[in-house]
Amino acid sequence: MGSISKLSNLNPTYSPSTFNLKSCQPTVFLIKGFNGKTVFDQRVSSSRLSLRNNHASWGSLAVRCSSLYGNGSSTKRTVLHDLYEKEGQSPWYDNLCRPVTDLLPLIASGVRGVTSNPAIFQKAISTSNAYNEQFRELVQAGKDIESAYWELVVKDIQDACELFEPIYNQTDGGDGYVSVEVSPRLADDTVGTVEAAKWLHKVVDRPNVYIKIPATAECVPSIKEVISLGISVNVTLIFSLARYEAVIDAYLDGLEASGLSDLSRVTSVASFFVSRVDTLVDKMLEKIGTPEALDLRGKAANAQAALAFKLYQKKFSGPRWEALVKKGAKKQRLLWASTSVKNPAYSDTLYVAPLIGPDTVSTMPDQALQAFIDHGAVSRTIDSNVSEAEGIYSALEKLGIDWGYVGSQLELEGVDSFKKSFDSLLDSLQEKANSLKLVSQ
Repeated sequence: MGSISKLSNLNPTYSPSTFNLKSCQPTVFLIKGFNGKTVFDQRVSSSRLSLRNNHASWGSLAVRCSSLYGNGSSTKRTVLHDLYEKEGQSPWYDNLCRPVTDLLPLIASGVRGVTSNPAIFQKAISTSNAYNEQFRELVQAGKDIESAYWELVVKDIQDACELFEPIYNQTDGGDGYVSVEVSPRLADDTVGTVEAAKWLHKVVDRPNVYIKIPATAECVPSIKEVISLGISVNVTLIFSLARYEAVIDAYLDGLEASGLSDLSRVTSVASFFVSRVDTLVDKMLEKIGTPEALDLRGKAANAQAALAFKLYQKKFSGPRWEALVKKGAKKQRLLWASTSVKNPAYSDTLYVAPLIGPDTVSTMPDQALQAFIDHGAVSRTIDSNVSEAEGIYSALEKLGIDWGYVGSQLELEGVDSFKKSFDSLLDSLQEKANSLKLVSQ
């Protein structure tokens, strides 16, 4: 893929006009304010953006281009714009692959950031030929398979960061982030995680990159250390309220230990996983089998999420937090992860629509994103009935659901899943290298 043109020094509200991804001549990249007025006109060569015409399936996300010096078309607003403007929640996209310019229509439709993980890269790299050229060059240059993998990943992250940099600038570092995860093999290695985070931060070298660190017991101290070094972090694989509170404390401890007089550029999100909670708890409820138990299916995840938001509000208030605010500190936003619906009997927006609230992020894979754009409603829902959430949480405990067990089991499964994806990808890259006869047998 050709290099991504760097979209720098952009500070307007980011809402590109629509593009035509067919064989356009040099395109016009229009940044429009939500009043419809063009506030920036960046001419981008189509040869540099290396676009491909495969977006027909996106429906309302499909975009059209205007030719150079054309007038363009009016901005296509979606509920994602309303989600951010009216309720203060940032919609992110939980996927990344080449060409990263495929993100342009999503950005136009209101997506404000990207998350990735080992499973996402495993699918992207193993099922696409888009990485072959760079991979061949890396192996021919003497890179080992894992080093080559990281260079493939870093390029995608850098290119995506440049596409989201206008949002990062416009929000003064509040949004527009792209997340990349340390090796899942380090989930029980405190020191190794810190070193990996430092290395990734250095090689990506973009202000709007989030280094993802898992919320395992061993990595909670890593989070504190990395934050204290001034590196922004996406804490991932959070499945319980107890671990979430430990993550918040690690963030606060890290800010306090940093010694920085200006904390405004050190930010973080806490990725609280949702649908996987219901997947496990529903099985436990079905095993119990009583009418009361069966009636609680599909309710555990969102109830716990509502209580997580309550905890967020509590922890980011009071004297300790106010002292950090005076130094420019920003809240560690709650990010709802695992928002795709695993049970087809449930609403396809079950883990998006009920979790809307200020200063939060919802990262959505394709299915959830398309469903919400198509028929999602925007209103503040996360704390609309906290007492009901507390009742569900307690009712589950009374039925014998051990929230501590749920959290630890899902954490083990999450780490194991990412390790398997990582190992599988390295194996497939080795096979690809062998098939290309790039390394000795």
